[in-house]
Amino acid sequence: MYSVRQNSNGETRFNDAYRNMAADEGQNFLEYLIRLGLIGESNLLVLSDRDHYYFDQNDLRSVRVLVNLKKLNLIKHLVSFLHVIFRVLPPKAYFIGCFTDIEYQGDNGFNVYQASYDFNKFINPLDSKANLHLDKNNVSRIFESHGFKIVDMTQIKEQVYFTCQNKKCQSD
Repeated sequence: MYSVRQNSNGETRFNDAYRNMAADEGQNFLEYLIRLGLIGESNLLVLSDRDHYYFDQNDLRSVRVLVNLKKLNLIKHLVSFLHVIFRVLPPKAYFIGCFTDIEYQGDNGFNVYQASYDFNKFINPLDSKANLHLDKNNVSRIFESHGFKIVDMTQIKEQVYFTCQNKKCQSD
């Protein structure tokens, strides 16, 4: 778990949160955050897909942006995960992440995601990792049904990066 901190002058510095984000996911996540204008957000928390983390509601009270680097396709209990995220994030906070769209067609029209999924299933049929078949429509429905409003979905290469906002009211 990485967070962005401000220095004594109140300025946000390009620190370990962003460097680790680039190391975990590559440059595309950083480009997406730059497009959204969130690169200087001081209340941003990055959940790494490499590290295990523990947080409670008090830890997330001041978070305005939660970035999850683990692709939604790889989250074994996605519905439970989204339910917890909705409950712990403050009202109007943003949740950002990505997933591989099953409908993605490569430059030559070949379904890249389906081919790699089939290959991985063939190579390791006992793999316990989740590999959910997601597309923009069903991800939108899942988020809406869990109290989030989709703000943005952007395709960058084979990944779809999303931003959604917690629709929870202050009194919830």
